[in-house]
Amino acid sequence: MQTIREILDKKGSEVYSVTPDSTVFEALTLMADKNIGAVLVLEGDKLVGIMSERDYARKIALKGKFSKEVPVKEIMSAKVICVGPDQTIDNTKAIMISKRIRHLPVLEEDKLIGLISIGDVVNALLDENLFVIDQLETYIKGVQAPKKE
Repeated sequence: MQTIREILDKKGSEVYSVTPDSTVFEALTLMADKNIGAVLVLEGDKLVGIMSERDYARKIALKGKFSKEVPVKEIMSAKVICVGPDQTIDNTKAIMISKRIRHLPVLEEDKLIGLISIGDVVNALLDENLFVIDQLETYIKGVQAPKKE
């Protein structure tokens, strides 16, 4: 069973972040530049929140506010659900589905070591399933009785 650590080993542990006092516009610019759907909100090394495209759409765009004027701390999700690097992919998938979240920071001993998305989890599951299918096909081909001529 694959773990979150294995996902981070493949994709890397680079994390993009802003501060709580950054403007929503600055966060959106970073997200657009890096082609990502969420940024972590850090005070120094401490994780204090996460801001996603969903936060922007629901708390700025729909309310007629201006992203250049609003600080991230006003719209970020402050209660951040995190996972550990040794958590299984299946368990992580269940958390993301049940909590309806698309991004999970990865903490090891209270230290931020990465961020995974639902896309990362789905890709890991697909890779695992393809491996199992390949192994089963190899097994089936190996145990087939030889044909009589």
